[in-house]
Amino acid sequence: MNLLKNLALSDTGFVFNPATGDSFSVNPIGLDILKLLKNGKSENEIRKSLLDAYQTDKETVEKDLYDFFKMLEQLKLTEQ
Repeated sequence: MNLLKNLALSDTGFVFNPATGDSFSVNPIGLDILKLLKNGKSENEIRKSLLDAYQTDKETVEKDLYDFFKMLEQLKLTEQ
């Protein structure tokens, strides 16, 4: 999955799409995911990073990551 190239992220979780003028806020985990995506990490690399960083199980990470990626697609923040 690739984020839009011009998507702006702040260190506080503010996300801005200059193409549409839409803005969003994400929590710290969402911000971690977006930063990893912007750095070109694969879904597997992101999954591993979340499992290493947070005390949770694989099933929870998989479900939450799937939901987050679907949300990014619905908000048109990814490239097709």
